[in-house]
This record gives sequence, structure tokens and C-alpha cells, in this order.
Amino acid sequence: MSVNVGMWVKALQVIPRITREEWEKLDVISRWLISTRAAVLIMTFTSATIGGLLAARDGKFNVVLWLLVALGLVLAHALNNLLNDLTDYERGIDENNYFRAQYGPHPLQQGLMTRRQLLTYAAVTGALALAAGLYLVFLRGWLALVLLALGAFFVFFYTYPLKYIGLGEAAVLLVWGPLMIGGSYFVITGEWSWMAVLAGLPYALGPTTVIYGKHIDKLDADRQKGVRTLPVIIGEKAARASVRVMIVLMYALVAVLVLVGYFTPAMLIVFFALRYLPETWKMLGSPRPSEPPAERKDIWPLWFVAANFYHNRVYGMLFLLGLIADAILRNTLLK
Repeated sequence: MSVNVGMWVKALQVIPRITREEWEKLDVISRWLISTRAAVLIMTFTSATIGGLLAARDGKFNVVLWLLVALGLVLAHALNNLLNDLTDYERGIDENNYFRAQYGPHPLQQGLMTRRQLLTYAAVTGALALAAGLYLVFLRGWLALVLLALGAFFVFFYTYPLKYIGLGEAAVLLVWGPLMIGGSYFVITGEWSWMAVLAGLPYALGPTTVIYGKHIDKLDADRQKGVRTLPVIIGEKAARASVRVMIVLMYALVAVLVLVGYFTPAMLIVFFALRYLPETWKMLGSPRPSEPPAERKDIWPLWFVAANFYHNRVYGMLFLLGLIADAILRNTLLK
């Protein structure tokens, strides 16, 4: 078993489809990256970085604390993905070629690892996340403990019962916004800021559109399995319309924060992401096709989630660039 850096890079970009034979040849890092669906962890890293950049624009950035909170959050997200697979597997949700096993390797369902092996991955991942969190609690006190407890609640209870009762989507918005961005800002600066929470909300809507898209994609399968996600409850048409509203808010909130003077006009760089929006917008205007279109077979069975993820990745990169420029302007030219 040799180190496969190429697979590390690939697993950070997409969720690779691999055979059992290919899995057996992978190193432990590659297996961890694939089993935790590392490609989506970038959304968590982005939220932590937004919290750090908001601290930087206020002249209170600390690189060590940012690295610790970013590491802790990414590991917590990875733990949640492992537990998500374990929970759904044990509840029988992932049987019979369920959506999860179609878009990427499901370590348990496909026999790539045993339950004990997955629990070992989860234990090590969780222990490292907890160690980072406890140090930050020691440093920042009771509010950091509250944030850690809330994070643990969502890690362990997002998959069941929250996702099953239409609260999973709201949980994502709360986690990627107030908890991650607001929490990162607090840990780095030692101060809680509702303005930092509000400033991070445009990006937090992005991961919410991604999970919303995923739940629309597997709406029929979830309905049959008794998983009552919000799209199952309100229907596909209303769910697709909801995603469009969230996308509009991603841009509108930035514009408002620029108009009121919280952000400098540098943040308007996010509007360049509109160049990549037409295809996503068009896809959201119609029901999910029953068969993969010829030109989209590479992403199937992902559909709305793939479109939303791509848009969110571009938007997130531009949001970070805008914040960097905003911080430089506030700390140099505008002083």
C-alpha cells in the first residue's frame, strides 16, 4: 500500500467512484478522504476562513486560533459524514441501490470497510476534533463550551432525527452561518459579533442550497424510505423555488451590506459568480429528469446538488477574495 497523492487531490475535488480492487490499494489517508466525502469539506473550511477574514478586517486576526478552529470544524464535518453513513446504513436506508450509493462509494454498503473500521475512523476523527474544541473552550470560556455543545448536537443528531423531520436544511443554515462563521470569529477575537454572523449569512445560504439540491435529487427515494426532508414535505416545485430565493438572497444581502457601509464595494466581486449561474438557474426551473441527459451523464445521479455545488464553489471563492480585499482596504487605505 503506497501513498497516492493523486488520489488525495482527486478526493478533495470530487467524490471518486472506485472499485473494491482499487480501494484495497489505497493508503489510509485516501480512504479517509473518500469515506468522509472530503470534496464537500471545502464548504466548512470556507466558513471558518470567512470567520477568520472578518476578524482580520477588524484587526484581530490570530493565525494559530484560526488554524485550530478550521481544523476542528473540518474534522467535525468529516465525523458527521461518517456517522451519517453509519446511521442510514443501520436503519436500512441505503439498501437497494439508494441514492447515496449511486453517486459515490458507500464504505459500509459496498463492503469496502467493516462497521468496526468505520467506527475507528470516526473515533480518531472525533477525538481530534474534540481536542481542538476543548483547547478553545479552555481559552475562551463558557460561550465556546456552548458553541462546542451545539456543534456536537448537530454532528450526532443531524442525520437522525433532524433530517427525518424536515429540520435538516435549517440545521445546515444555522451550522454554516452562526455556528461556524460566528463561532470562528468569536474564537479568534474573543468577542461575539452579530454583524459577523450577518456578514457570513450570504455564504451560509450556499451550503444550504447544496443540501437542498441533494434532498430534491433524492426526493422520491426519501419518500419511499420514510425520510421526510423538507423537499419531501413541501414538494419538488416549491423546493426548487426555495433554492432560487436563497440564491437571490446570497447576492442581495451582500449588496445591502455594501450599501449600509459594513462592506466596502470590494465585496461586489461576488457578482462575477453570476456568470456561472444561468445553467443552474435553468436547471432549477424544471423538474429533475427521470433519465440522465446525454450531456450530463458524468454527474448523474447528481443533478440539482451538482449545479448548486458548482455555483457555491465559485461564489465562495469570490466571497473570500472580496473579504481579503475588504480587509486590506479597511486596514490600510481607509485608516
